[in-house]
Amino acid sequence: MTQAASAVAPPDHHLRGILLVAGSAVLWSLGGLIVRSLDGTDPWTTVFWRSVFATAFLFLFLLVRDGRGAFRLFRDMGLPGLFVALCFAGASVGFVTALSFASVAQTLVIMSSAPLIAAVLGRIVLGERITPAGYLAVAGVIVGIGLMMSSGFGAERSLTGGVIALGVAFSLAASLVVIRRSPQIRMTPAACTGAAIGMVVSFPFATPLAVSGHDFALLAFFGAGQLGVGLILLVTGARLIPAAQSALLGMLEPILGPAWVWLLLAERPTTMTLLGGAIVVASVFSNTLAMTRRIRR
Repeated sequence: MTQAASAVAPPDHHLRGILLVAGSAVLWSLGGLIVRSLDGTDPWTTVFWRSVFATAFLFLFLLVRDGRGAFRLFRDMGLPGLFVALCFAGASVGFVTALSFASVAQTLVIMSSAPLIAAVLGRIVLGERITPAGYLAVAGVIVGIGLMMSSGFGAERSLTGGVIALGVAFSLAASLVVIRRSPQIRMTPAACTGAAIGMVVSFPFATPLAVSGHDFALLAFFGAGQLGVGLILLVTGARLIPAAQSALLGMLEPILGPAWVWLLLAERPTTMTLLGGAIVVASVFSNTLAMTRRIRR
């Protein structure tokens, strides 16, 4: 459904879209909590099993939904779809790796800057216009991320994690730009391909059999539930509501993610992380809100 169509969708469809997109953001916000709750599984093994379960779940979903036509969806992605899949694979590996070095708050909030990075890349690659509010939001994100990463200047691991999280944000932003340039790309096949790439890349460095039953259950949910179901909820719900509203609901992830580990695992962000994170979230939120108002006008 197009954005114009979603604007006149029946009220029950609009409410369903809000609930589905919000549900996806809540699921994705659990990523940091899941990684922190693992007994001792290393990052490469975590990436491997998450990718295995995500690949299997998404491929089965496509088979059930599209039958034999599922194979055509993969073929029709072409090189742009493969590029998006590579971005997803890089983001998946980077997300788990960043959490090994930085706090959940640093990782998720820095990653939330992806839409604004995409706006800058879109200006460079596609010639898309950035409004004055957009430039102001980009400046706010730069200041906020700088403050968050400054807390890691005295701790090499924290600073490394922040840099990796920023790389994840750039990877996601690049995928957004390619999707805008090639709107025929289907998200679910691309994500499935990305998960398969992550599985292949991580396997040589992983120890798949050295996983406890507790961790195996968490990793199954990490791949099939948190990533797989979360993606399906987003793709389904985003068709029913305007894109700007989906982006606003997506802000639940960087807000809830740090809250889960703070409340349940006592991982309290530093003062600079909280200050920088508030600036980043406020910048992204205000820019998305301004975009929503422009669309309505």
